[in-house]
Amino acid sequence: MQFRRTLSRRSLIAGLGATSAAICVASARAADTLPKMIVTKDPNCGCCSAWVDHIRAAGFPVDVVESPEMNRVKARFGVPQALASCHTAEIGGYVIEGHVPADSIKRLLAEKPKAKGLAVPGMPVGSPGMDVAGVEPDTYEVMLFGPEGQRTFARYTGSRAI
Repeated sequence: MQFRRTLSRRSLIAGLGATSAAICVASARAADTLPKMIVTKDPNCGCCSAWVDHIRAAGFPVDVVESPEMNRVKARFGVPQALASCHTAEIGGYVIEGHVPADSIKRLLAEKPKAKGLAVPGMPVGSPGMDVAGVEPDTYEVMLFGPEGQRTFARYTGSRAI
């Protein structure tokens, strides 16, 4: 028994419509893909690894470079000493210094302000990678910095934006 199938116009149009929709969805997903982040950290720093886990969980692809020369790395990227922390990252033409929450990095990439990058100075308790069980989280600021100076970009208490 032979089965012969003919393609009607309606079937052809429906098939083309489904294919076009699939291509649009795939294109939208590709546009939503986050850029790769390169994190440079001291090989002995555990909180830096915990921050990288936070960044990966937020959907960022990450490469980690270990260096015992973190002061040189910060100087090369132009991180002001007053904003220094334990690790430095590069993403989308920006520098990310310290325990910056992933939501602030996504906002930075979406808004594209004229700046060098973002920083969370020091190591505030409760910031991503700095969770300490039984200790109240600190309130801290994410600073936008660059040639035009520094300003508060966001404020958090622990992982909660305020």
